[in-house]
Amino acid sequence: MNEKHILLFDGVCNLCIGVVNFVIKRDAKEKLMFAALQSESGQALLKKYGLSTHDFDSFVFISGEEYYIKSSAGLRVLKELGGVWMLFYALIILPVPIRDFIYDMVAKTRYRIFGKRDTCIIPTPEVKRRFLP
Repeated sequence: MNEKHILLFDGVCNLCIGVVNFVIKRDAKEKLMFAALQSESGQALLKKYGLSTHDFDSFVFISGEEYYIKSSAGLRVLKELGGVWMLFYALIILPVPIRDFIYDMVAKTRYRIFGKRDTCIIPTPEVKRRFLP
């Protein structure tokens, strides 16, 4: 059985929800599970790893007992998708401050550019099993 990974995301961010939908469509082996940062499961995992339970500007990728944030989380997701998407993982060689600077610029403008919802995403019945309760 493949190891499962968890991607925590901002559940009201249209860009973040778009990324989750992108991943779901391309994760044929269903290695990734999902939870909104604002959800009970998301909040419990943030607490477990000592991360902020109020700052929703970062994806969090959890693999086993390790976690990754910001650009490192995004690159790990692409690596898990495999295929052509795995090629983007080569960007991991860039220094974290450079990668995260770019990540932070997108994170700071994501609501203004892509909009946000009033409530967290509600998964469709077809993918609900991929979301943590």
